[in-house]
Amino acid sequence: MFFDELELNDNILDALYDMHFDECTPVQEKCIPQILNGHDVLGVAQTGTGKTAAYLLPVLSMLDNGEATFPDGRHITFPRDAINCIIMSPTRELAQQIDKAMQGFGYYLDGVSSVAIYGGNDGGRYNQELNALKAGADVIIATPGRFISHISMGNVDMSKVSFFILDEADRMLDMGFSDDILKIASQLPATCQTIMFSATMPAKIEQLAQTLLKNPVSVKLAVSKPAEKIRQSAYVCYEPQKLGIIRHMIKNNDLSRVIIFSCKINKVKDIHRSLLRMHINSGEMHSDLSQAERDEMMYRFKSGQIDVLVATDILSRGIDIDDIAVVINYDVPRDAEDYVHRIGRTARADRDGRAITFISDADIRYFQQIEEFLGKSVEKNPLPEGLGDAPEYKAAPRQAKRNGKRKFHGRKQ
Repeated sequence: MFFDELELNDNILDALYDMHFDECTPVQEKCIPQILNGHDVLGVAQTGTGKTAAYLLPVLSMLDNGEATFPDGRHITFPRDAINCIIMSPTRELAQQIDKAMQGFGYYLDGVSSVAIYGGNDGGRYNQELNALKAGADVIIATPGRFISHISMGNVDMSKVSFFILDEADRMLDMGFSDDILKIASQLPATCQTIMFSATMPAKIEQLAQTLLKNPVSVKLAVSKPAEKIRQSAYVCYEPQKLGIIRHMIKNNDLSRVIIFSCKINKVKDIHRSLLRMHINSGEMHSDLSQAERDEMMYRFKSGQIDVLVATDILSRGIDIDDIAVVINYDVPRDAEDYVHRIGRTARADRDGRAITFISDADIRYFQQIEEFLGKSVEKNPLPEGLGDAPEYKAAPRQAKRNGKRKFHGRKQ
């Protein structure tokens, strides 16, 4: 379907034409009409499917029109001096990307204003946020913690909000923002249209959706397989052998433009320190860093001052770096979706890329679930000489029944 077949207004279509956006992605085709018709929407789609446009385009179109009439007879007008839309983002980086998309899609929308609100700024930036909130910017793009701070100081009037959007809701819950989201939602008008996007659909997301959404339309897209041009392989190893594999890669000059993912912050710090001892030009990225430190780290990595960036999954979504040569999963992610997000950082912009996973004996069953999702076996590399024997790569036996219940390893697919 093409964008001009949807009920988007001419100013939005002109911006899309200038940006050479003609045809909708599947998530846009399914979500835009439902949002324009006033429905709450629950969208389950991975990063890179075009979900930002799926909610921004219909909302901006309605705001630019100044009013909307829905098929059920409801008629809404959007005041120019009030906050009309709140978009919640788990990280500053994603908030900045949404804001950038907003500037592009809203190029011809003279009457629609927006502001991005996130932590780690100086006093001047804070005053800019405060002035925009007081003036009633149409669209607020915010991280939960910073927005709660403004609410606590009485800076926010949410009485006229018509759209409440949660982007990467699963990541926000993983980062501990559940209470903040519920607090913000409790102050919204009962008539507010709520739109929630998540890359995965665990039980806690279903529960949040039941709490916040009213008779939602569900749009669920199957997780895409990784791009074929990503060359995937793995090492089956014991935990202490992982650094030895990295030393081997150093000898082969294989550690340039690399992201190493680990599940835990403390482990990221340990890996980073080990790499520095190996004289590898390394950096670290995790939520224990201040926003200024994270910005500086990203700048140094993007500009090539750092060869290897060790990171938690904070870097697996919403980060645009086109020249990553290798992604290393130091730990096996627990979900196939997280595996796809991680290795999707490489082989971008028509480049090739490699994804290497270290599979410890305790993680074999999780990687076998990933291979089931991929529909193929990932190539297993032999351990470098001198590291000893590898664990046997075989299916873990199910445990016996306990207390009348059978315990299963891993997650049911």
